[in-house]
Amino acid sequence: MTPLLYYLFLKPISLLPLRVSYLISDLLFVLNHYVFRYRKKLILNNIQNSFPEKSDKEHKKIARDFNRFFCDFIVESIRCFSMNNKEALKRCKAINPEVLDELHKKKKSIVLAFGHYNNWEMVAMALGSSLKHKTSAIYKPLSNNFFDKKFRETRGKSSLQLVPKSETKTFLEEKKDKAYLVGFGCDQSPNRKKKNLFWTKFLNQDTAIMFGTEKYAADYDYAVVFLYITRRKRGYYDVELKIIEENPREAKYGSITKQHTKLLEDQIKQHPEYWLWSHKRWKLQKQDHEICH
Repeated sequence: MTPLLYYLFLKPISLLPLRVSYLISDLLFVLNHYVFRYRKKLILNNIQNSFPEKSDKEHKKIARDFNRFFCDFIVESIRCFSMNNKEALKRCKAINPEVLDELHKKKKSIVLAFGHYNNWEMVAMALGSSLKHKTSAIYKPLSNNFFDKKFRETRGKSSLQLVPKSETKTFLEEKKDKAYLVGFGCDQSPNRKKKNLFWTKFLNQDTAIMFGTEKYAADYDYAVVFLYITRRKRGYYDVELKIIEENPREAKYGSITKQHTKLLEDQIKQHPEYWLWSHKRWKLQKQDHEICH
């Protein structure tokens, strides 16, 4: 059934120019926002808790704009199944890759902290072809083996290597002196069983941040860089890189985590519609976690 879905539905759509796919996105938006209302309550609740100073009208506008963008994100991600490197680079422009040049000369590997903001999937493809560092990303393998294979094949076209979470330590140890860039999604909701969490304020709420970005950087001496993604226009993104800490072993405990969390928060506040509000980001509450441990 899964191969049929891919070859009869997803693959043909992925071959369409995005200007045509956006017509599908427009239809999806109408169906999703006004008919099916996917996770409407969760989305609105997340927005209300994050921006209590805004009015109900403003909350609803952010939710509507997010739903519109989310449908664009879906068709753009489907397009990635057939997108070549040339198109990915045209659509996702790294405006300051030179900030990493000195790190590359030193064969200094990098932990790249990013959020689920704008189209991180398309950007990941472009980075694999536009940076001097060899690129990789930590990911959780999909439960569906067929789609997991297709996902890895798509990213592999741009020389982006996907590393299963279970192999993180081995991979980082092996690549630490070989000028690798390893992407870490730093805004996911952590497992309540995890003890190694860092609690801070994020979007007006007590939030558990997975400490892996800072911990692995310090353990293996990777520089830490934050990835800004700005939407230039529909289907086009600018990528900006900001060095947070070149020597993480010298950094104060928690400072790196606070910095990448604050940088993402500032960007979300500027254009909140481009963050993944449908994600159950705050399902882990501080009081519940403290009781469990």
